[in-house]
Amino acid sequence: MSLIAKLKARAQEGKPVKVSLIGAGKFGSMYLSQVPRTPGIHLVGVADLSPERARASLKRVGWDEVRYSAGSWNEAMAQGSTFITDDADAMIASDHVDIVIDATGSPAAGIHHALLCCKHRKHIVIVNVEADVLAGPLLARYAQEAGILYSMASGDQPALIAEIVDWARTIGMEVICAGKGTKYLPIYHQSTTDRVWSYYGFTDEQVNSGDFNAQMFNLFLDGTKSALEMATVSNACDLRPPSDGLAFPSCGVDDLPQLLKHATDGGILPHRGSVEVVSSLECDGRPVFRDLRWGVYVRSNRRHDRLSRRCGRHGEARSACGEKLDGEGGHTVYGKLMPAADSLVQGALPIGLAHNMVL
Repeated sequence: MSLIAKLKARAQEGKPVKVSLIGAGKFGSMYLSQVPRTPGIHLVGVADLSPERARASLKRVGWDEVRYSAGSWNEAMAQGSTFITDDADAMIASDHVDIVIDATGSPAAGIHHALLCCKHRKHIVIVNVEADVLAGPLLARYAQEAGILYSMASGDQPALIAEIVDWARTIGMEVICAGKGTKYLPIYHQSTTDRVWSYYGFTDEQVNSGDFNAQMFNLFLDGTKSALEMATVSNACDLRPPSDGLAFPSCGVDDLPQLLKHATDGGILPHRGSVEVVSSLECDGRPVFRDLRWGVYVRSNRRHDRLSRRCGRHGEARSACGEKLDGEGGHTVYGKLMPAADSLVQGALPIGLAHNMVL
């Protein structure tokens, strides 16, 4: 199956796939930059709480204004252009839409949009691990019952990892561990939106020149995003996370086989069939040799032994009674990965519910 061949055929037949995007922030903008170069796709609509921000994102990634100046759905369809709106619910319900991409990053919004897609029978691509970790297995079941596809986004790291896991198992390999690389030091857990730019080395001029969301960047830095992504991978690939969170060991490509094996074999894994994120920095801040930052991996061997467990992702509160939590990437919590069964015993809070919750 060639996806590009199928898309070219749709373009030649004048029957493009009609796609809508919810959320024109950092991730939404990356998709918007690809759309004009992809045949067989008509981005019929972009929904954002701020239509002006959506227009600014389109302009920033090189779209001509004529491509998104339609005043109505019918005009957009007739002109082959894109309709901008702040009403995501109406866009999902529109007969002009085949596929919905949720790139909001909000767990509540993502779940709401996925449920509406089930109701209106629109396929959904969830570029929203926050929503997927909080309710993904349930949403996938609802989507199956509705006869639609509920999918991760190809190209995003969790989907890339899942593709490699699937390949390894297809050729008879046992997956010992799967994950990705990132830049990590323990001190990053102390990062907040007030200090995050210093850890990245960004100047005020750089931050003020583009679409820089401090809470989103902090979400990546403090380990929460890595835990969210590994929870999604665990659920999608029937892998079991470590019970006490990700270890973030310093590790380069050459050391993966020796480090990522069961503890009884001299490695660090508590069990076979796990997930882990490796750091591109040594504990003293020196760069790891042949680091895996930005990359993904699967550690496997010839035996095939699937392990099936669901996992959850949870916030650790270090705040006082009466204090309001501000969600992932904020000042008050960060996420820690663990199996759902363990989190239930501890009475842990799913981090997707840590928005504006009073302790």
